[in-house]
This record gives sequence, C-alpha cells and structure tokens, in this order.
Amino acid sequence: MEKWLSVFLLIIYFPALISQSNAATSKYFRQHPRKIIFTPHNRSESDPQQVHISLAGRDHMRISWVTTSKHTPSMVEYGKRTGKYEASATGEHTSYHYFFYSSGKIHHVTIGPLDPVTTYYYRCGGSGPEYTFRTPPSTFPIEFAVVGDLGQTEWTASTLAHVNKTDYDVFLLPGDLSYADTQQPLWDTFGRLVEPYASRRPWMVTEGNHEIETFPILQPEGFKAYNARWVMPFRESGSTSNLYYSFDVVGVHVVMLGSYTDFDAGSDQFEWLQADLNKVDRRRTPWLVVLLHAPWYNTNTAHKGEGESMRKAMEKLLYRARVDVVFAGHVHAYERFTRIYNNKADPCGPMYVTIGDGGNREGLALTFEDDGSPLSLFREPSFGHGRLRILDQTRAHWSWHRNNDSDSVVADQVWFESLSSSKECYETLNSQVGSTSSNDEL
Repeated sequence: MEKWLSVFLLIIYFPALISQSNAATSKYFRQHPRKIIFTPHNRSESDPQQVHISLAGRDHMRISWVTTSKHTPSMVEYGKRTGKYEASATGEHTSYHYFFYSSGKIHHVTIGPLDPVTTYYYRCGGSGPEYTFRTPPSTFPIEFAVVGDLGQTEWTASTLAHVNKTDYDVFLLPGDLSYADTQQPLWDTFGRLVEPYASRRPWMVTEGNHEIETFPILQPEGFKAYNARWVMPFRESGSTSNLYYSFDVVGVHVVMLGSYTDFDAGSDQFEWLQADLNKVDRRRTPWLVVLLHAPWYNTNTAHKGEGESMRKAMEKLLYRARVDVVFAGHVHAYERFTRIYNNKADPCGPMYVTIGDGGNREGLALTFEDDGSPLSLFREPSFGHGRLRILDQTRAHWSWHRNNDSDSVVADQVWFESLSSSKECYETLNSQVGSTSSNDEL
C-alpha cells in the first residue's frame, strides 16, 4: 500500500572504497550499499503493529505500538506462560498530523513490576498476535547491543540479523532511527521492520538530526514523530524532555543526551545532566555509560567539528563524573578512541566510540584524515554493530562486528576497566560522586 513512497525517494549511493593509509585504519574493502526495504502492513486495522518495548523505571517496561483503528484500547495483557495472561495494564495514546499525513493511534502502556531474567508473554489491545520479551538480569553480567544510524535498507536488515544471532539484554541506539526525513510513512515502515527485534528486547534510543523534521512556518515543531512514537523514560529520570534522560540497569547508569536541543551551561539539559550525574552512586552502579548523536571526537572528514560546541559545554561534567565510555553516531563509519579529556589522552577520561554504521540509506563516510590522530586506535567505514559486555563491577569487553554478507566478523575489540575501580581516578569509592569533595577534586 506504500509503493507510492518511491516517488519521493532519490537515493544516491557511492562506491565503498577505502583509500586511507593511516595505521589505525582498517584495510577492509567495503561492498556496495543496498536498497531501501519497505515493510508492508498485512494485519487488520485493530491488530498491533510497530511493537517495541523500552525500560520504564525500576522493574517496569513500556510497551508501544500503533493501530490503524482509533477504537483499539490502550491495554496490555501479560503473563509468564503463553496464552495465560495473569495481569493487565492500561495506558495512554496519542496521534499526530504532519502536512497531509495522519498517524495511526499510537499506544504506550507501562507494565510491571516484573521479575528479572524472566520471559513474559503479552498481547496488545486485546487482540492480534502474542509477543514475548525477556527482562534484563538483576546482577552482572549484562550485554548491550549498540547500533547507530540504523535506517531501513538491506544493510539494516543484515545488521539486525547479525545482532539477533547472539543473545543480548538491551539495545542502545545513539540517534537516527528511520531516516523518514519528513516522509512520515517511512516511520511506519521502520516500525514494522524492527518489530521482530524491538518487541523482544528493550530498545533505548536518543534522537539524531534525522529526527528533527522541521519545515519553516508550516512545521516549526521539531521531533514531532519521534516524540510521539518513541517515548523514553525521561520523566522517570527527572528530565522534562524526551530528548535526554537516563536509566539504570543492573550496575550500569546509562545517560542519553540530546545533540539537537540546548546544551549550554544554564540550559535545561545542562542543569539536568549535572543533577543526574551528582546522584550517581558508583557503589550501586559502578559503570557509567553515555550516548549522544554528534561525536565529540572524530577523524573522519564527514561532520567534522559538529559536536565541538556540545563537547566544550559538557565534557567537564562527564570527566568529573568519571564516565567510562561515550557512544556516538552521525558519522557513517566506525571509530574507537583511547580515553580522552580535552583533546588529550587521559586515563581518567571516557573511551570514545563512533558507531554510526547501522545501515542507513545515505551510505558510508568513506574518507578519514590522512594524518589521523594518536588518540584514534581503530577506524573503518563499514556497516556493523557493537557489543558491550560488562562482566562484573570492574571488567568489560567491547567488540565491533563488521557486516560481511551472511557473516558478522569481529574486526575490533578491547578489554577495559571501570573508572570506579581506579584509585588514581577516584579519591574514595565510599563517597558518592555527587558529594562536594568528588565534584571539586579536579
């Protein structure tokens, strides 16, 4: 029913040639990009579609979906046995208009409390297919799949298939989801494409530039579709905006920042981030992970310097909080840096990773600076995904998996330790990061 979408799309692909000579640059030769996938809607008007789940505070999960019918109730039935729904919850719904497009009824229902490491079966709106998800564990280890700039191409499908081959607990996406770019039906096709994955594990996302979708005078409000469809636990974390929030899972505090809303000192986001980091107790959450869209460190020629203003405004907050790793997207390539603070290697700074290579329609950012940087340890313009496996309070393993047709090849990996275990970087582990002594130590 959405074949007419092709009229609006002009996709230009570039041959994926890698010509860099820097030692930190992989010599793998990238295959050509692939076409967009349009996932049709084959269910009834009352049946759920575009089902995805997200963490919603302690022991709770938010179930989100869309129906064509405006009469379907915002209700979720769930239980621990297939077809046996021992509990139910009701929630809220919304919809939006964008020029001549009208969305379906968008439902959001929070369920819980839920047991850890438990498979739940659920049904949305009182009819349609049964879905299943597994809750994250309550103790280490925990594994995150990390994918940026996802889109909905054949490479996207390849990336998601590779992610799904190995089990994980939570999916992290640092911006640029559907690449609808004002063509609202592409939000629907994206939701249907990712449903088999996003309905089974929580997807935690933040916005990228492709979610803005403003149009002078006629559509001045940004993030209209994103905020309606992908509600994250911002209220649960004390934020006033769906564009930035945080959550805890096992012993990890994850902060999702907004590159495209105000971030300067004194802004709502800056004040929220400062307060959020001050509340982190590294005895309870020894790991601190941050995601944002526009990278603060980047040796690719694409989007060079676009994250610099945000870095200057917020980097000190992350450094003083002893953030362990920062994931970014935006640049359609993979790059891993050493631990950095203020453009210098620093053992107490975060490790920075750019992973904007999920499969987007714009193709890869092929060109890295010839002279590179001693801070950049590995870089390659290929589609793929990352895995962050945190084994315990101190040890974690990061790996980047390159898409290679039917295979997923581990092309880069590193073991690293939490800064909360570093005596050199923390004067004491018995005081909270938000205390005066901890924040004034530098």
